[in-house]
Amino acid sequence: MNKTITFIRNELRDLYSAGELNSIARRIIEQVCDMPLHRQLLCKDRQLSATEQAQIDAIVARLSRAEPLQYVLGYADFCGMILAVNRSTLIPRPETEELVRLVISELTVEKPKILDIATGSGCIAVALAVQLNDAEIYATDISDEALATARTNVERYAAKVHFFRSDILNDALTKLPALDAIVSNPPYIAESEKDAMHRNVLDYEPHQALFVPDDDPLLFYRRIATLAGERLKRGGRLFLEINPRFADETVCLLRDKGFGEVNLVRDMSNKERMIKARI
Repeated sequence: MNKTITFIRNELRDLYSAGELNSIARRIIEQVCDMPLHRQLLCKDRQLSATEQAQIDAIVARLSRAEPLQYVLGYADFCGMILAVNRSTLIPRPETEELVRLVISELTVEKPKILDIATGSGCIAVALAVQLNDAEIYATDISDEALATARTNVERYAAKVHFFRSDILNDALTKLPALDAIVSNPPYIAESEKDAMHRNVLDYEPHQALFVPDDDPLLFYRRIATLAGERLKRGGRLFLEINPRFADETVCLLRDKGFGEVNLVRDMSNKERMIKARI
């Protein structure tokens, strides 16, 4: 096994830091050999089978082309859960975990009705359904493939989420009940920001879920604000992940749309990454 770990590190050392390589090697071996870390430490001299080595070679070949580890392994960690992901969904980020925690800490009504817009893998909706047992969760996305993945994640955790397909830029969502909260991590990266992004994002993650036009970077926030004004109960809450580059503009947009208590919330990197507001 030590030889295999060395192989993984050598093949990927130009793409990842030493610390990342150690974690990647452990996760690859855990998946292929069904060996959690404590067993890896106890069985360093174990010889891998030809089948296991072939599977590891195939994984390393994909990683060497900058494909994200989460897509290669087929899962991502999020809020203590193991969620299925693939190229039809974004890979959930730690910042979005912070958004989930913000919703849970701020939402105090009993049996809340919550809508997750642009759900993707369903990470936000599933986390809220698991942690807010009495909540009624709705989640929507434009991608049928993403919704199929989200339903897989709901089934894994026996969570209750009502998924439906919609194009929020055009659909009115009139069949939903009055809501206590809307949460969303919509597309917010301007097209001009592509040059600063890594290959593992640009070449593999769905651009439809990432990018907005340079001439209208608040496209989705404007529409979400309109929908929130129509579907939220009086006093209902809006929680958004945002592009820090447009933080002030997003705050102004929400205030112009009639929201009060509009506050920016900084993430773990001290960036203005979230907004909470009340209608």
